[in-house]
Amino acid sequence: MADSKTATLRLNNAEYELPVLSPTQGPDVLDIRKLYGQADVFTYDPGFTSTASCDSTITFIDGDKGELWYRGYPIEQLAEKSNYLEVCYLLLYGELPTAEQMSDFENRVTRHTMVHEQMHNFFRGFRRDSHPMATMVGVVGAMSAFYHDSTDIGDEWQREVAAIRLIAKLPTIAAMAYKYSIGQPFVYPNNELDYASNFLNMCFSVPAEKYQIDPALSKAMDRIFTLHADHEQNASTSTVRLAGSSGANPFACIAAGIACLWGPAHGGANQACLEMLREIGNVERIPEFIERAKDKDDPFRLMGFGHRVYKNFDPRAKVMKESADEVLDLLGIHNNPTLQVAKELEKIALEDEYFVSKKLYPNVDFYSGIILEAMGFPTSMFTPIFALSRTVGWIAQWKEMISDPQNKIGRPRQLYVGSDKREYVDLNNR
Repeated sequence: MADSKTATLRLNNAEYELPVLSPTQGPDVLDIRKLYGQADVFTYDPGFTSTASCDSTITFIDGDKGELWYRGYPIEQLAEKSNYLEVCYLLLYGELPTAEQMSDFENRVTRHTMVHEQMHNFFRGFRRDSHPMATMVGVVGAMSAFYHDSTDIGDEWQREVAAIRLIAKLPTIAAMAYKYSIGQPFVYPNNELDYASNFLNMCFSVPAEKYQIDPALSKAMDRIFTLHADHEQNASTSTVRLAGSSGANPFACIAAGIACLWGPAHGGANQACLEMLREIGNVERIPEFIERAKDKDDPFRLMGFGHRVYKNFDPRAKVMKESADEVLDLLGIHNNPTLQVAKELEKIALEDEYFVSKKLYPNVDFYSGIILEAMGFPTSMFTPIFALSRTVGWIAQWKEMISDPQNKIGRPRQLYVGSDKREYVDLNNR
């Protein structure tokens, strides 16, 4: 980053020169690290919408253009030509792998998919009706109690082992959480299957009969993983970095990311979207809900449309729409009321001047929920699938942060608006 440019801040009859950093892509960044020490002031930015908390080489988003790059590669190209494990390698190591590197990486991930047998007992400590995300937060956090040889963040090799273990075991843990919630036996990983097929097999196969994995569904699942692998400094990624800045072990950091992702405004958005479609119920009621969405005084929100970052079409949504059409055609699902509502709502929103003018296009959550429901997943599993997809992004960001010589523990400031100093009054005199 070049910092030859400066900006002048005038405050209380004094001037302060602040460096201006220029990134590879995106807007310039005003460096305010020394502002407090020089001028005795903080900046105020709720939601950190105008604040860069770190520098990174992993993911770039241009919300106005509707672009998303992993290490410089457009997401559309990766979704079309690559697969999830290759994207994992790219995010972790910065370059696409050679054939030899890819074979070695796939082998390492495949050989780490099983979890410690004693962890099976950990699942049984949860109620049967526990949300799978609650189970995942607990189990992933508990991994540090089982894998002591990969918790030393100062050891580069241990960081590498932890990364592979997390990528390999999250699908197993997510599938176990699902099986436990529906009262079915756990299904062990199958090393003969690819990453996505193995996950589907662990979720939907049963010991009593053979489960046939359709290649098209496996491809759609792999694409969902790829499209959700990373998304720059979002809430959960920032949570992972903040937890990691304290020196916490990688399993604790990823568990923190999962907990943050659980929120309906973040990872739970596709579940909220599908629940909204079910609330609408049928095509005839769509105009009613469209009008409610336009009414500023109505609390109803049209879920699955628009994005905080993208002020254009979400590039992931274009790819996801293609997958949705392929999966629905494959499964022959056309008369489903929820699907009919989704299709008609999408058509209206893309043509309605209100939504077009505000650039409220269908986003990735709108289509991913439709695909996952068509595959047979309950809505409670949507966010766990998001979590296992995003794990590699969290790990890549965590590893980058640990290796950054500028890394220091996160400590946001605040604008205090509470009481001024007060004297304590004894209980009997209040």
